[in-house]
Amino acid sequence: MALNKVKLRRNFLKLLGLGTIILGGILSFFAKDILSTKPSLPTTTQPKTYMLPMPKFSSNMMLEKALACRRSIRDYLDVPIPLDALSMILWAAQGVTEFNYGFRTCPSAGGTYPLEVYAVVGKECVMIEDGKFLPEGSYKYNCKTHSITMVKDQDLREPLSKASLGQYWVRDARINIVVCAVYERTTGRYGDRGYKYVYMEDGHVGQNIYLMAAALRLGTVAIGAFYDDEVKNVIGAQDNEHPLYVMPIGVPRHFYEINEADISKYYTRIRGQQ
Repeated sequence: MALNKVKLRRNFLKLLGLGTIILGGILSFFAKDILSTKPSLPTTTQPKTYMLPMPKFSSNMMLEKALACRRSIRDYLDVPIPLDALSMILWAAQGVTEFNYGFRTCPSAGGTYPLEVYAVVGKECVMIEDGKFLPEGSYKYNCKTHSITMVKDQDLREPLSKASLGQYWVRDARINIVVCAVYERTTGRYGDRGYKYVYMEDGHVGQNIYLMAAALRLGTVAIGAFYDDEVKNVIGAQDNEHPLYVMPIGVPRHFYEINEADISKYYTRIRGQQ
């Protein structure tokens, strides 16, 4: 009996040891598999930012001449505009001109600066240098660094044209400047009257864009007929940014130009009729 008990105990220990080995192998297999699997971390991609060329006072057109040549132009040639021109147009819209308080090219009620500016660039429409173009897409302008950051990376002129009631000059333009308002920046200080101040400032920006386009011998037109939410969605604007202007820009098929002699003749003729 004692011998049988010893044999039984030995067999039990053998079975226990075998089971332990098998269990250890199984656990080791799964542990190895778990450890070899790397955790899935969320990936983030930084939006592309492009530093624009520094503003240059080199248009060779006097302010008086730019005022005389300013016109709403809707027909554009299928040729690119230089990156320098995009740089100057954005600087004219909201560029910094005072370096202690950051005042800009346009006056703003209380320095609240409620406007945000986007540039919708078509494919091979803005030339950086020979054979090299700014990638097509929607860009947001940063006036503090004079740079643009890509919001969407596709040619959006066609959908922007549809959102603008099918106005073909939006589609044909090399770029479209979209000016949006963050009303709260101004109404937070001035109440409902702040809306009026925002619209005033938007007009200042539009005229600056007109004049700079004329000085660069480009054409533009101010557009206010569009579906706000659709434009907002096309350019990738933020929820609190409300589109006010769409301004297509391109090389005009016919550039409107007059001189001081033309103006003098006109006024002389009108005065003679009175």
